[in-house]
Amino acid sequence: MSRIGKKPIDIPSGVTVTISPDNVVEVKGPKGTLTQAIDPHMEISQEDGQIIIQRSDDKKKTRASHGLSRSLVANMVEGVANGYQKELEIVGTGYRAAKNGNKLSLTLGFSHPLELDAPEGITVEVPSANKITISGADKQKVGAYAAYVRSFRSPEPYKGKGVKYVDEHIRRKVGKTGK
Repeated sequence: MSRIGKKPIDIPSGVTVTISPDNVVEVKGPKGTLTQAIDPHMEISQEDGQIIIQRSDDKKKTRASHGLSRSLVANMVEGVANGYQKELEIVGTGYRAAKNGNKLSLTLGFSHPLELDAPEGITVEVPSANKITISGADKQKVGAYAAYVRSFRSPEPYKGKGVKYVDEHIRRKVGKTGK
């Protein structure tokens, strides 16, 4: 039995969970609404303020997706209750970020500034010129958009210039040595 899959998911107050017969889980809360189709081999039940996910058989594919199914539902419940947030830091001379309306404007050493639209359900804040905060209810969208922003200038190992996560450690290399 999956150690992660067998854990029940507590439903916080203010969050409602709807489970349809075809295993589509809809979670509503103060931060928004999320919907996810879960593997049809999983049996999802809601009792006593908890969601319990059990598998219908012991086939290899079903066992493999048991923990994943539980994690997806748990992330949805956590996202609509509290939300998710990623913080990026920009390091480098002349590198900076700004917010123009709904667009994120990045100056990363290219010949032109990059104008990036935030996807629906994602809010982008720029508290200072070298910090970006990406937040939203959907953990997958928040992580994917943060990785997308980071991909334009990922940190290089010699000076550490680029866009990095705040808690990311960059392994540094020694540069050239003179004669």
